[in-house]
Amino acid sequence: MTPFGPDPSGPHVHGSSVIVVGLDGSDTSMRAAAFAVGLARRQASRLVFVYVQNTSAGAMTPQVIPALITVGEDIADDLHALLAQRLEDWPGQWELRRLVGNPFAELTRIAAEVHADLVIVGASARLGHRLVGSLAVHLVKARRWPVTVVP
Repeated sequence: MTPFGPDPSGPHVHGSSVIVVGLDGSDTSMRAAAFAVGLARRQASRLVFVYVQNTSAGAMTPQVIPALITVGEDIADDLHALLAQRLEDWPGQWELRRLVGNPFAELTRIAAEVHADLVIVGASARLGHRLVGSLAVHLVKARRWPVTVVP
């Protein structure tokens, strides 16, 4: 026993057991994925990648919904193929969940469902997020899990 709890070298401590990673195909989300893979390797963690196709009501009309869904499916397929290629020799468990909805709501729902120990996302590069807050800011403010934001 250490002053901070059980001895980390003990047989039952493996670090974070489940890491949830938000992906959207951006450079920062892909860096977040690479960071998460490295951390999962060191801690023998399970990875749950989450791609959420954002459904902002302002841009949705009945005519564009099918096209947007197709684009989202294509992005998710590309992300899955890229992850499968990069994780081909990795013995750990991983999965990609494809969802449609609000990224904050869906990431928090999945993180709660899988009992996440950590959520990792890429930093937003959008200027507007400085005013209204990014996904990362909202996740940190939720105070439900440790959140790592990768630049």
